[in-house]
Amino acid sequence: MAFLHRVVNGGGTLEREYAIGSDRMDLCLRYGDVTLGMELKVWREGHPDPIKAGLEQLERYLAGLGLDTGWLVIFDQRQGLPPIAERTTTEQAMTQSDRTVVVIRG
Repeated sequence: MAFLHRVVNGGGTLEREYAIGSDRMDLCLRYGDVTLGMELKVWREGHPDPIKAGLEQLERYLAGLGLDTGWLVIFDQRQGLPPIAERTTTEQAMTQSDRTVVVIRG
């Protein structure tokens, strides 16, 4: 979260648990004309990869904000993984309505 506060200190705003429709998006970052919706998920031992649920959830939030893009951040908390610096990746995914999502895994 610390890197996001640099945006806030530069004149942006960061809202946590941003109310959108009947749900709450994890983070909404605004800076000038840019609005970025972010959903955070944790991948825990014994559970499936949360990407599908995260994309579905983010799809609704982005639609409510009228945005075409967003971020999905997945924190992998399973046992036996390499250090976070070695396993952090960025990829692009699409929602069912063709919204572009940057998926960050760490």
